[in-house]
Amino acid sequence: MGDILSQSEIDELLRSLTSGELSIEEIQKPKQEKNIRVYDFKRPSKFAKDHLRTLQMIFENYARIVTTFLSGYLRTVVQMDVLSVEQLTYYEFSNSLSNPVVMGVVNFSPLKGSIVFEMAPELAFAMIDRVLGGFGKGIDKVRTFTEIELALIERLLQQLINYFQEAWENIIHIRPRIEKIETNPQFTQIVSPNETVALVTITMKVGEAEGMANICLPHMVIEPIMPRLSTKFWFSTSAKETSEETKEYLQKKIERTRVTVKAVLGRTQITVREFLELQVGDVLRLDRRKNQEIEVFVGNKLKFYGVPGRKEGRIAVKITRVEEGEDFR
Repeated sequence: MGDILSQSEIDELLRSLTSGELSIEEIQKPKQEKNIRVYDFKRPSKFAKDHLRTLQMIFENYARIVTTFLSGYLRTVVQMDVLSVEQLTYYEFSNSLSNPVVMGVVNFSPLKGSIVFEMAPELAFAMIDRVLGGFGKGIDKVRTFTEIELALIERLLQQLINYFQEAWENIIHIRPRIEKIETNPQFTQIVSPNETVALVTITMKVGEAEGMANICLPHMVIEPIMPRLSTKFWFSTSAKETSEETKEYLQKKIERTRVTVKAVLGRTQITVREFLELQVGDVLRLDRRKNQEIEVFVGNKLKFYGVPGRKEGRIAVKITRVEEGEDFR
């Protein structure tokens, strides 16, 4: 209820209106409300909007990479899209999961602590079915996993989390690995129930099966790299040019890389019977003459031509020319 005016206040108001000191518009103008934001001290906000936006970009990139991998690995149509990135408590995350569920506890080295990669059982059964040669339809009724199925899931999850390295390379070089697989969310307590986490929800479609996958990132795990989780840092890191030191380092690594070089003296064709009847001392006529150049391959690609000979008592090949179209300068 609004304030009640006294008779003297009413008389003063009428006098002001009559004299023009106060207008009807000023009386009817609503009071400007203060911009108040509710803050719950029991659940402090540890992730800024900029942090969540950067995490979304990281995992959108991850979804594209894994979509390509799974489509080839499972030989079926796979779709992955980031649905949301939000912060909540670990209790809210674990309490929302059904039983059974696929939960991979992932060591996020070199950061201290673990994250959780959770997948709907419908997706897990569909992937197992594809790996074993099925159509990827999954099962009608969710059941517990067998030991063989858990072993296949662990192997598949390890391949999926390996792509974290590529998705996070602009932020930190990580070495993720599966620590264990759990099917009961109550047995997976990687942090305290009240710990704030960032939850990345991804929609997945594998063949005819559809479901959700969640990646739970506790704040205490990624706290050391929080300053890097900003769009400004992300774009500056991804757009910067390669330094001269990096180019020199890569050049030295490439120069020390070992490659297979083979020289083909010649070719011929014989029947299987002739091959089976070969004896010591038999001679095979090749398609090249004695002084003719031979082909030199690097890996499986023709790179040079040369002539065979000896150097310091060892069989050798002297390079005479480079294959046309190759330039090594």
